[in-house]
Amino acid sequence: MPPRVTSDVEAALAVVRRGGLVAIPTETVYGLAADASNEAAVRRIFAAKGRPADHPLIVHVAAAADLDRWAAAVPPAAAVLADACWPGPLTVVVARAPHVLDVVTGGRPSIGVRVPAHPLTTELLVRFGGGLAAPSANRFGKVSPTTAEHVVRDLGAVPGGVDLVLDGGPCPIGVESTIVDCTVEPAQVLRPGGIPTEQVTALLAGAVGAVSGPSRAPGMLASHYAPACRVVLAESVDEARRLAAAEADPLLIDDVDDLVRYARELYDLLRRADDQHRSAVVAVLPPAAGLGHAIRDRLFKAAAARAG
Repeated sequence: MPPRVTSDVEAALAVVRRGGLVAIPTETVYGLAADASNEAAVRRIFAAKGRPADHPLIVHVAAAADLDRWAAAVPPAAAVLADACWPGPLTVVVARAPHVLDVVTGGRPSIGVRVPAHPLTTELLVRFGGGLAAPSANRFGKVSPTTAEHVVRDLGAVPGGVDLVLDGGPCPIGVESTIVDCTVEPAQVLRPGGIPTEQVTALLAGAVGAVSGPSRAPGMLASHYAPACRVVLAESVDEARRLAAAEADPLLIDDVDDLVRYARELYDLLRRADDQHRSAVVAVLPPAAGLGHAIRDRLFKAAAARAG
């Protein structure tokens, strides 16, 4: 039986409170959420996604003031970023508070926390009063979902995959949050995302010093965000069109003039290629600046060699 799809926050709240799984809309992608203080509920996330147990989850909270409840201490870099970027597509990694469950952090001494910017999920978090552990609402390693329909298609047939989908419409950013490790000095960008790396660098340089990166974080596997078909990358539109001409039935992604649109539509286009049984996706890599960092990261991972 497919999960219920609704914009009713009260219904989503009831599911979370009883230990269920709710797909939540955010400005980045849809997350598969459970009460971060309920070990059995969190373990359901890993089972539904087929996610390795040592991959930590990000805890979503209602406001920056909630960071103190999940962190053993809030370092200056995390405080600066939270003040400037929350609500928004940025995750800070900090030392975990004693009560945080090992299952949430993959047994690590740190925890990733963010405040999402979506009205339905904000309302859910405020009314819930706790944290929601939530990776992307898809099978592990596959293309992240940016609509409620994507979630239903990915997890609706998985036993125990998702109990309710809170439908907040298409995600406006379309790629995951930027992750910054604030447990080290200088802070490290672990994953480029919706907050440009240049903005993180400028914020920290003006307040606490330098920033470095990248390191390891969710989505840092060589192959990730991958459709079933091959992904071929090009550095220019002309090169992409030459590569596409050699394919039987490619889907060409060559509009790099609007990076906001590129990011917002990327995952939907990767999914569309599979739906249309395309032989390959041929994509132009955008410049390595602003959102281009995040788009390039996702494309390189989608194109990487796959296990098996």
